[in-house]
Amino acid sequence: MNSETREHFYRRERQSIPAAREFARAALTDWHVAPDRAHDVLLCVSELTTNALLYGVPPGRGYLLRLLPHEQGLRVEVHDSGDGVPRQVRTGEGGRGLVLVAEIADAWGVGERDPGKVVWCEFGLLSPCARARMV
Repeated sequence: MNSETREHFYRRERQSIPAAREFARAALTDWHVAPDRAHDVLLCVSELTTNALLYGVPPGRGYLLRLLPHEQGLRVEVHDSGDGVPRQVRTGEGGRGLVLVAEIADAWGVGERDPGKVVWCEFGLLSPCARARMV
């Protein structure tokens, strides 16, 4: 996988979510990420960018999507300038995006940023299903 980091800044607007997903899809295609793993990454990009848009980006600001490939896989970061720490919610109508991210990604977390935070997730090169088939 090419080690070229890709990043793009998005304004706080609804159309930024599909634009971020398409940006990530193009990078994954360039990096020849397996389709099943690319699907996992794109789902998490959608969830993290949606959370940033709904909860993390104050009016008049935006968020940064960063994709960092490395030899073992890929890291997705969403930087925003909002307060608060995201958490998994397993009930109610909304808020289950981080539950999905936790289930699909190999790891996820929240880092500090001034101002705001970085919500990230990481993926190995192989999907959990592909790894299970190899055992």
